[in-house]
Amino acid sequence: MIMTKEMQFKMIAAQYCKVKPEEMENSMRFREDLGFSSLDFMAFLGELEDTFDVELEEEDALQVLTVGEALELMERLQQEA
Repeated sequence: MIMTKEMQFKMIAAQYCKVKPEEMENSMRFREDLGFSSLDFMAFLGELEDTFDVELEEEDALQVLTVGEALELMERLQQEA
């Protein structure tokens, strides 16, 4: 089975919260819905950078509130790379 980027992304996110990847919705917010702390979020971003070989600007990352917004940002960064 080929894992989609979205599922790979959600599996990484699931390591930091109690929501299973398959139950994660793009409208879910990292802090409010998934319970990420600031430290969790920063560690998560670092893992995304390593996994997807992108470089996140802190300014962009701080504007990301939902799973869907993060996925869009990752997609955009990968296209620019």
